[in-house]
Amino acid sequence: MHEMNIVNEVTPTDQAQLGELMAPGPDGPIYMVNLLKFKDVAEYEDGRDTDLTGAEAYAIYGAGVVPLVVDHGGRLVFSGAVSWLMLGQADDMWDQVAVVEYPNRAALVAMSTSDAYAEISVHRTAGLAGQLNIETTGLFVPK
Repeated sequence: MHEMNIVNEVTPTDQAQLGELMAPGPDGPIYMVNLLKFKDVAEYEDGRDTDLTGAEAYAIYGAGVVPLVVDHGGRLVFSGAVSWLMLGQADDMWDQVAVVEYPNRAALVAMSTSDAYAEISVHRTAGLAGQLNIETTGLFVPK
């Protein structure tokens, strides 16, 4: 059996990953697979009091980010709660999976560096314990 060391993160910390993000990327659309792990209780960086769960704070972010994705030529393909690990083993499970299509990596970067994204991302950071973002290509998705 092959062991995998997996580290959830909220923001990129690996300089090589950041450099790759700024590269042109593959031709054609990309599909970002987001494996999301929520905090039990949201924690805002500005210290505000809240009784929101991490999932509820992230839902506020989700409601704001989907229109931004659309404005940048993308779309939410799928989002759902993780209900069961059918194959493999993990010490802890992600709470939600989302797949987002972008016309290219540049659209993802433009969206995630916009002022509008900065305004709503406080809810993302407050709600997430960590996540994995996996760029994929060639996904067949009927329209």
